[in-house]
Amino acid sequence: MKLTLRKELPIIGIILVPFIYLAFLWNSLPAKVPTHWNYKGEIDRWGDKYSLIGLLFILPVLTYLLLLIIPKIDPKKRIDLMGGKYYQIKFVLVLIMSLLSMFIIHLTKNESISNPNLIFALIGILIVVMGNYFKVIQPNYFLGIRTPWTLENKEVWKATHTFASKLWFIGGLLIIIGGIILPDEFFLVGFLSIIGLIVIVPMVYSYFKFKEIEKKG
Repeated sequence: MKLTLRKELPIIGIILVPFIYLAFLWNSLPAKVPTHWNYKGEIDRWGDKYSLIGLLFILPVLTYLLLLIIPKIDPKKRIDLMGGKYYQIKFVLVLIMSLLSMFIIHLTKNESISNPNLIFALIGILIVVMGNYFKVIQPNYFLGIRTPWTLENKEVWKATHTFASKLWFIGGLLIIIGGIILPDEFFLVGFLSIIGLIVIVPMVYSYFKFKEIEKKG
């Protein structure tokens, strides 16, 4: 997968936007800012405003760097086979991380959050996007449903990711809708339940799919 600066510039621009936004607000921020909210939207942790710079490096910057490194250290070079699809995944993931960073900075500036579920709704969007790309992810050690059975058999990998694609898409939509309309105390349980299902069910599915193929010889 050939890396060109011209192709990466749009993503780099997206990474810089939260830094520009933070710089614009910097002088209006107090020395101590909220750094964490509980599920009710109540502030339960405070920190130095410089911690917001670290947040930007952890979310969009680190996400981008990891996605740059992965194709280079992939031992079987399967990610290269994804071509433009991998670039799209990288673009969307960095975009969502940048939007999440800006949303957190906005909350910090206002020291309040009208609906804490909106953060979970952003996570739901991320899940929908990843579910949409599951079917094009080639067998690899870094992205996708990586179980001993999917990594062992290409047919199991393909079947599992086709199944997981639908499950993640539906799960992500439910999280988005629930984050918008459900009360906080009900949504947290629903959110954790959905996350558990979309993670565990495809793993179990891959095991049974592998056994099914194994029986067929």
